[in-house]
Amino acid sequence: MVAFRRVRWCVLLVSTLFIIGCSKPGPLNISFTQSSLTVEAYDFVEVTANVSRPRAANPFTDASLHGWFEAADGSRRWNVEGFCDSENGSLFRIRFMPPKAGTYRYFIEYRQGRTHRESTGTFTAVDGHRRGPIRVDSKYPWHFQWEGTGEHYFFNGTTAYWLMGWQDDNVIQAAIERLHKLKINRIRVTIAGRAFTLYGEPAMTGPAWTLCITPWPAKNAEDIYQPGFDYTRFDVSYWQRFERALRYARERDMIVSLVLDMNDGVVHPKAGSDDERRFIQYAVNRFGAYSNITWDLGDDLDRYRNVWWTHRTGMLINEWDPYKHLATSHPIKNTHQDRTSDWFSFTSFQEWSRDQHAFMLGEREQQEKLGRIIPQTNEEYGYEDHYPLWGPPPPEENADTLRRTAWDIAMAGGYGTTGETAKRGTNIWPDTGGGWLNGRGDDTMTMLKGYGYMVDFFTSFEWWKTNPHDELVNSGNYCLADAGNTYAVYLPKGGRAHIKLQSGKYTVRWFDAQTGEWSPEQEIQTGSMWDSPSSPDAGDWALLLRRLSSGH
Repeated sequence: MVAFRRVRWCVLLVSTLFIIGCSKPGPLNISFTQSSLTVEAYDFVEVTANVSRPRAANPFTDASLHGWFEAADGSRRWNVEGFCDSENGSLFRIRFMPPKAGTYRYFIEYRQGRTHRESTGTFTAVDGHRRGPIRVDSKYPWHFQWEGTGEHYFFNGTTAYWLMGWQDDNVIQAAIERLHKLKINRIRVTIAGRAFTLYGEPAMTGPAWTLCITPWPAKNAEDIYQPGFDYTRFDVSYWQRFERALRYARERDMIVSLVLDMNDGVVHPKAGSDDERRFIQYAVNRFGAYSNITWDLGDDLDRYRNVWWTHRTGMLINEWDPYKHLATSHPIKNTHQDRTSDWFSFTSFQEWSRDQHAFMLGEREQQEKLGRIIPQTNEEYGYEDHYPLWGPPPPEENADTLRRTAWDIAMAGGYGTTGETAKRGTNIWPDTGGGWLNGRGDDTMTMLKGYGYMVDFFTSFEWWKTNPHDELVNSGNYCLADAGNTYAVYLPKGGRAHIKLQSGKYTVRWFDAQTGEWSPEQEIQTGSMWDSPSSPDAGDWALLLRRLSSGH
């Protein structure tokens, strides 16, 4: 009898443990919250799945949040993926950026194994006169414009590559604010990447800033070659800090070029692997709803990836990104420019010569031969006080050289990205700089003021309607023209310009490229040729001629 009772007790215990065990795989309580009932177009609404008893062994691989958002009239639907925003899987988020005012509805589903929970909702988008993502102008496809407002975007970029190496949000925001005031409207920033300080710059890793970026949890984050990354998970605090920087930049209409990875650290998820796809898709899911981003497949891409990978990965990003943000790639030898593919929005050259005008004109001609016109940009042609180790530096590699080079590029109908000096030091005296390495600067760094003057010149007229026409001016000078309406002439060494015009009456102004000062406006009546007076000095100058209407 005692033995029978023992058997019954054991059976009951085993049955109870079996029932408890069977109840564990799925979370029991999942609730959904919506960030707002009203949002401005080109901001985003966020729906959060709160998992009160998370039990996924790895929430980044074992659970998901996805859904769709659509205009209430059913005219358009966007499929959107969410992301895990906590190490333990207690928070998942999904975001949607509405492109115009109106009412929207959505369907969201959380899944973990056999467990799934659904949520539906609505919200209203209002017109807050925000600028949306930048797009290629369909009418003038050598150039960019803002979605939403239709304003044209004069691409004026700089590199702050390890901006996210700063641990303090205040430092990151101060760097963004400073660049914004200098009229920079685009920053190249890497999501992943690590390097030694082999660039000849006084910059060292320390508690405040590091060259070792850690998007994934790491056993030894500061070991450049063996950090011990767990590629199946993400360091959520890092991604949250990145988001705060994106939001801060967005409120200043600054585009952040999100560079997925870079060559120098030689530590990457395996090409084409699940780990790599998970990383890229997490970036798309997390950052895609920010209006102020573009995608860059990687820096020095041909050092660690091939052409086939570039095309396939570009197509994947285009498929995953609901908003189709502009995308490019950035190789060393410019062999990975997938220039005829739909995903590829603009070139991102790395070409360091000091004959940029001829180079960019040549690339423009090549693009025309390919039969697909897209903007041409050289995103790595020079850094102030810095030149690559593989080639001899020009005689004068300094702020003024780069400023003049920027004009050479712009007068070829192209755009460029530069980089400030890093020689004011990071974690090395005087520890007030960082420049192209991390975006921080001080008042001694004045290069970008000259770039700001160039922005002032081009945005004073409809530059996107002009095209290179050097044949209209004398040798040594450059000309952009909307023939018969606008002529912008750059004189690298000053002097006089001989300009072939359509006859008529024009306004003429000199522009001092070194100081940003304009001369008083004058009116001229001319035939088919006009000889300008001599420039005020032998520095570089620009002339702007605009036709007066017949009724003026």
